[in-house]
Amino acid sequence: MNLASIRTICQTWKTSTLSSPFSIQPSLLPNIFLRNTSFFNKLPAEDIWRGVTAVSNAGKKRGRGKGSGKKVAKDLNKGQTIGLGKNNCIWPGLNSPIIRGNELVYQQKLSENLDRENGIFKLRDSLSNFRMVKLSSIDRGWSGSKMPGRSIGPPDTVGEEEFSSFDTRVLENKIVFIMKGNMGRKRRYSVLSVTGNGNGLGGFATVKAPEVRTALRKSKNRAGQKLINIDLCENRTIYHDFFTGFGKTKIYCFKKPEGYGLICHRAIQTICKVIGIKDLYAKIEGSTNLQHIVKAFIIGLMRQKSYQNIANETSLNIVEQRNARNGYTEIKAIAPISPVQETKKHAVDIMHFTLGNKIVLQKKATYPFYVDSKGHKLFQIKEERFRNQANVRLHKLVNFYG
Repeated sequence: MNLASIRTICQTWKTSTLSSPFSIQPSLLPNIFLRNTSFFNKLPAEDIWRGVTAVSNAGKKRGRGKGSGKKVAKDLNKGQTIGLGKNNCIWPGLNSPIIRGNELVYQQKLSENLDRENGIFKLRDSLSNFRMVKLSSIDRGWSGSKMPGRSIGPPDTVGEEEFSSFDTRVLENKIVFIMKGNMGRKRRYSVLSVTGNGNGLGGFATVKAPEVRTALRKSKNRAGQKLINIDLCENRTIYHDFFTGFGKTKIYCFKKPEGYGLICHRAIQTICKVIGIKDLYAKIEGSTNLQHIVKAFIIGLMRQKSYQNIANETSLNIVEQRNARNGYTEIKAIAPISPVQETKKHAVDIMHFTLGNKIVLQKKATYPFYVDSKGHKLFQIKEERFRNQANVRLHKLVNFYG
C-alpha cells in the first residue's frame, strides 16, 4: 500500500463521516483544556524531594519528623548540584523545570566553571576539620560534654538585686514526656539545678520546659528565688554528724577536720561547693535518686543545731576531744544552770543524739586469702626485726642534722 492509496482512504472516510446522520459537528464539541504542566515538571528534583520529606507545623507539634533536621558531621554531597558536574548542562526535570512560562526547556550545555572543583575541595576540607568545642576540666561537668555538673552562671538580676557572687550548677537534665488529649505524646525537658554564693546561702529548683535553654534559664532563676541560709561551722563544715532521709534515700553525714575534703556522692559534692562546705564525709544508703538526694541533704543541713542549742536541750556541756591534739579537751558550749538539775554521772556521745540513735551499716573487713598460710607467717617472722627500722632511721637523721 503506497502513500496515494492511504490518502484516498482517509478522504473517503472523512466524506462518509460528515454525510452520515450520526456525525458530530465540530461546532458542538466542548472546549476541552488539557494541562500539560504540573509541579512534577515545573519544580526541580531537590524542591520536590524536600516537599516529600518535610513535616508540617502540626506534625512537628505532635513529635513527627524528629530526625529530619539533624546535622551530619560530614556531608559529601554539600557543594554539589544534581545534574551539574564537570560538564555543566541543563537537564529538564532534574536541575531545571521542563516548561518555563510558555516555552519548553531543552537540554543545553553551559559554560565551563573552573572554580567548581576548587570550591568543593575547600568545602570538604572545612567539614573534615569540624571538632567539638573542648572544655576545661573544671567546666566540663561530671561526664564529658553532658550538662550535669556544669556551671551555667549566676541567676538573672531581679530589679536592683544582683547575684554577683553566685554560681549555679546543673544536677540533672533529662527528657520527660506527658500525654495530651489533642497533641498526644509531648516531650519536655526537666532540669534540676542548685545555686549558692559559697558562704552559706543556697537554693535549688526543678523546672520543666519544652526547650533545653528555657528550662536551664528558668531553673537557674527559680533557684535564686528560693534561697536558704545554712549555718556553717568554722565557715567550712557542718556543726555535727547527722542523719537525714527523703523517700527511700538515707544519708549519713559526718563532720571532718580541716583539709579532709569532700568524700561523698557527686551531687552532694556539687551542693557543698556551691554552698561553701569544704570538709565532709557522706554515706548514702537506699535509693540514689538525684532529686531525693538533694532534698534529703538540704533537709539535713536545715535541721542542724548549734552547740549551744544542743546544750540547752540536753542540759549538758558540749566538749570536743581530738586525737590530733593528744586528747586535749575543748569546750564548745556550756549548758545553762537550772535550779533543779539532775547530776548525770556518765557522758553521752553526741553522735547518738544527732544521728537519732541510728548506726551506719559497716561492712565486715575482708582479709587476703594468704593471711593464715604458712608462708605468710614465715614472712612475718623474718620481717619482725625490721619493724621499726624506718622510725629509727628517721630519728637518727633528725638527731644528726638537728
